Amino acid sequence: MLAYVIRRLFAVAMMLMVVTLTTFVIFFVLPKWAGSDPAYLFAGKQTDPAAIEGIREKLGLSDPVLVQFWQFVQGLFVGREYANGADVTNCPAPCFGYSFRTEQEVWPQLTEAIPVTLSLAAGACLLWVVGGVAAGVVSALRRGTLWDRTAMTVALAGVSLPIYFTGLLSLAVFSYQLDWVSGEYAPLGEDPAQWFQTLILPWITLAFLYAAMYARLTRATMLEIMGEDYIRTARAKGLTERVVIGRHAMRSTWTPVLTLLGLDLGALLGGAVLTESTYNLPGLGWMAIESIKTKDLPLILGVTLFAALFICVANLLVDLLYAIVDPRVRIG
Repeated sequence: MLAYVIRRLFAVAMMLMVVTLTTFVIFFVLPKWAGSDPAYLFAGKQTDPAAIEGIREKLGLSDPVLVQFWQFVQGLFVGREYANGADVTNCPAPCFGYSFRTEQEVWPQLTEAIPVTLSLAAGACLLWVVGGVAAGVVSALRRGTLWDRTAMTVALAGVSLPIYFTGLLSLAVFSYQLDWVSGEYAPLGEDPAQWFQTLILPWITLAFLYAAMYARLTRATMLEIMGEDYIRTARAKGLTERVVIGRHAMRSTWTPVLTLLGLDLGALLGGAVLTESTYNLPGLGWMAIESIKTKDLPLILGVTLFAALFICVANLLVDLLYAIVDPRVRIG
């Protein structure tokens, strides 16, 4: 088991290094090859040429590409100094650079947005896993009944309707018409009631979409598993239906559910762009949209690396959960 964990950690580290190199090239090398100097994005096109050259010197944009990449990676672990003669700016680790728009460090801005995205993803994940898996199991056990047909019809609607439609519809009904939900986002530590009130609609909107997929997946998996030989053997031994389903059938059902959960949760933690934009939540997804509008390359790079980190960590946790749910993974 320890060797398995070490291999997975090594793979995650290599993946993050590849993602870091790729995103760095996309955001800082390709624009220069296309004739768009990042120094102009930082200072504006009307800036004096001498000032532009000073910005290049301070940000290290005149250095070779490999030197720039090494300085960026070094800044993530030990910090970095931006120097132009006597003008020296210290960026402590982890240093993602300075925002072109606000000229502030990227890391503090990311740490302000992460709790919003984490709150959104955690609450929605709890709702869709519990609701989706439960609906799928009941539909599989009551195949062909009115409950099964109704649940799968609702699931089909949930998969088909995009978030920006259901999000705007829920805002129009529950916020604008009924005035049940209003106000801006407040951190959990400052105002728990306001925090819950502003997140309840995004939670339900996301859960409606994802629970539909989990219900269909769980139903299909359960129907396949209930016909396996070991399920018939468990029943032949005289085990109760609750034990057969809970201890044997559900254990196998969790494997594809965990696979999908790792992908979905990692993507949400990287920034639920449509949901945060629809409900005006200042999370990583909303920050990504704003930074793209203003061509704020360091902020875009920071959000991208965080999204990659969340996805890699989520998949690592799923792999570790595989070893708990399915003993064959540990043996292999």
